[in-house]
Amino acid sequence: MSTAREQSASAGARVVSADGTEIAFEQSGSGPAVVLVASALADRSDTTKLAALLAQHFTVVNYDRRGRGASGDANAYAPDREVEDIAALIEHVGGSASLFGSSSGAVLALRAAAAGVNVDRLALYEPPFVVAEDDDGPPKDLAQHIDALLAEGRHSDAVKYFMTRVQGMPGVAVFFMKLMPKMWANLTKLARTLPYDIAVMGDTQQGKPLDAEEWKAVAVRTRVLTGSKSPAAFQRAARAVIEILPQADHRTLPGLNHGAVVMAPRKIAPPIIEFIKG
Repeated sequence: MSTAREQSASAGARVVSADGTEIAFEQSGSGPAVVLVASALADRSDTTKLAALLAQHFTVVNYDRRGRGASGDANAYAPDREVEDIAALIEHVGGSASLFGSSSGAVLALRAAAAGVNVDRLALYEPPFVVAEDDDGPPKDLAQHIDALLAEGRHSDAVKYFMTRVQGMPGVAVFFMKLMPKMWANLTKLARTLPYDIAVMGDTQQGKPLDAEEWKAVAVRTRVLTGSKSPAAFQRAARAVIEILPQADHRTLPGLNHGAVVMAPRKIAPPIIEFIKG
């Protein structure tokens, strides 16, 4: 049975985004503000441990992206709506904040900075750009295939397809995840937001160089972090980002892979803290 304190914490706080959508978040700690931007198939519960570690140094805003957790949603989606959500959260904490985003959340954080949202620093973990012809990108018909599965109510199949064909997870790993009913139920609940992350990525996963024009407005200090155990495509993506941004650098973290934000928060927190503290 959860305590009253847990209930009030899980109820959390809300900001209203530009289109009227309510965005739920939890705020902890004190000091300069940092907003955590989740990846695909994740909500703020996935970054609770990381948020607690960062809150020893910063005011941390851990939020549910629209359509997830306790946040609302709108009928029509565009990545710009999620940029407005981040802007509303930053406004709430005083008008400027650093952003930490992982995977497609890293790309959303980049989009927010490119759109002129008042970002202090950008810490990005493994933005999944596919910049080399030989690197495996998602299937060309990914968006249509996911849309079709969701239209048929096949949310579990949509999650499995995304995990195996986009995230490169072995089928056997997905099989074992399905044996954990609570975890799988949470993932299938988030399946309806997969098209959002596909839209956030846009045409950046087609094995072509990044379009410098698209990102040129990102003028803030940026650090791209990658794990040494992740596929080499993530290292290439990181190098592509630092080549086109004026104030970006790259660090590889030993022993980590793409799941580090959830699986190894104690290892990923120190380099984030060091960078944001400057």
